[in-house]
Amino acid sequence: MDELPERLYVITGGRSSASNRLDLVTLIIARTGPTVGIQPEHAAILRLCQSPLSVAEISAYTGLPVSVVTVLISDLLDEQRVLTRAPVPPAELPDISLIEKVIDGLQKL
Repeated sequence: MDELPERLYVITGGRSSASNRLDLVTLIIARTGPTVGIQPEHAAILRLCQSPLSVAEISAYTGLPVSVVTVLISDLLDEQRVLTRAPVPPAELPDISLIEKVIDGLQKL
């Protein structure tokens, strides 16, 4: 969805950068649901993040540029409406070959 630059300016209150450091893969989890009077874009993010979503996924689902989404998420962080969580580092993920061996073993039962 193509947004008019003026609308994006209004959504972010004219800000072009977030007050918090957020990567594309940072996971966002809602702590609260939307409340009456909240900005529609903030409410959409809170509804989407009932389960952890990355900043990139939120951008895709809302159709808003990542730069706008990071400003909005930063607002929600400042208001303690969301939590951030770093993604699981690849070294901590289970070994694929082990998973395949377990699946193979289960199929043989």
